[in-house]
Amino acid sequence: MENLNEILRLRREKLALLQAAGKDPFVITKFDQSHHSMDIKSNYDELEGKTVSIAGRMMFKRVMGKASFCNVRDLKGDIQVYVARDSIGVEEYMGFKKLDVGDIIGVTGEVFKTKTGEISVHAATVTLLSKSLQTLPEKYHGLTDTDTRYRQRYTDLIMNAEVKDTFIKRSRIISTIRRFLDEQGFMEVETPMLVQNAGGAAARPFETHFNALDEDLKLRISLELYLKRLIVGGLERVYEIGRVFRNEGLDTRHNPEFTLMELYQAYTDYHGMMDLTEAMYRRVAQEVNGSMQVTYGEHVIDFEKPFERITMVDAVKKYANVDWNEVKDTAQARAIADRLHVEYEDRHQKGDILSLIFEEYVEEHLIQPTFVMDHPIEISPLTKKKPDDPEYVERFEMFINGWEMANAYSELNDPIDQRERFKAQEAMLAAGDEEANTTDEDFLNALEIGMPPTGGIGYGIDRLVMIMTNSPAIRDVLLFPTMKSLDK
Repeated sequence: MENLNEILRLRREKLALLQAAGKDPFVITKFDQSHHSMDIKSNYDELEGKTVSIAGRMMFKRVMGKASFCNVRDLKGDIQVYVARDSIGVEEYMGFKKLDVGDIIGVTGEVFKTKTGEISVHAATVTLLSKSLQTLPEKYHGLTDTDTRYRQRYTDLIMNAEVKDTFIKRSRIISTIRRFLDEQGFMEVETPMLVQNAGGAAARPFETHFNALDEDLKLRISLELYLKRLIVGGLERVYEIGRVFRNEGLDTRHNPEFTLMELYQAYTDYHGMMDLTEAMYRRVAQEVNGSMQVTYGEHVIDFEKPFERITMVDAVKKYANVDWNEVKDTAQARAIADRLHVEYEDRHQKGDILSLIFEEYVEEHLIQPTFVMDHPIEISPLTKKKPDDPEYVERFEMFINGWEMANAYSELNDPIDQRERFKAQEAMLAAGDEEANTTDEDFLNALEIGMPPTGGIGYGIDRLVMIMTNSPAIRDVLLFPTMKSLDK
């Protein structure tokens, strides 16, 4: 620790000397960067002998008398810089030798190849643009402690190229989705994050207080109910990509704030949502990874083949060997759950127990893209009933790698039926289900104005990014994941 403290003291001392000499790097406001590292390497034949200006963080320095080398890391990668005293001047060369690894510099010079064939920049000027007062992790061991990586993502991005690549790819995934939906005639919108009624999903909300109106508000858990209002208003195809907030635990697939995309399309149903989802996933895989076959862990996920479509009842029959069509009532359902060692609560009815058995026995088998259709009505308060079987609704969840990736409905647009569903949810809330919905009178009023037949779907963007980047945990695809305070 004493050695580290001495290093940090020397860095501050160097800064003070620069400032005393009128060379404070922090007063510099701009540097005209003409190229990035990989642009130079990719276009060497065109740029050889040309003057370029690069900027980035110095990651390595080797001083050898009258000439030195350093590596500069920018957005796209690293490039070597050759710094010679006779090229930049004696005083400037003395200044260069005092620079530290981690400093941000700007370099102007000619593009050339060294005797070993490495594409480099022969510096004519080196400008200190920002002084690093902290040390970077040691080169050979890097930054590997996951807790530190998540807390100090800025350092993680500097030290681990694959991390930067993940987040660049995340941005490309989202921009590809936007282009795809724009081409399909969808309109991107924004809806409130602070709401009086946090509905549209089964989750506990975060609560806050709005001082100006002296009202308690909640952070949204879903995008659904406001987007449906826009369908009522005549915006026939809408989507939103935004943060939602759920007061739940942390694990490899859950973070209390995460990115959700929901879209709604008038005059279609859940089958239309399946077709759109297949097309969108294929587009993302091809544009971002260059292939419709994507490796995740030990599996190769194939987006090119038609996605499997199976009902929840058939899936439970296939993997749990239970024919739910033979189950007559809740008592029989509970007996089956007991036999299968599936836990349930007193409030759970026949449909709830089907869902619990599905979670326990089926989900882990759904590795390739699969649409699981026709959920029990008990777990789907915002979905149209199947006309030929009112115990079930026109809903699907898409699974990849055993994870739920999307949730879609033929949206319930009957305001009378919706009010009854809300009443059932209120009863569940009173019985102790903290994730149950509450009645949203304004939403019901919108339905009474009239909503056309509509298909809707929600996608977990973070899980999509995990699959497309082969990332093992949701924290690996969130720039700043939720972390326990170090003070706790």
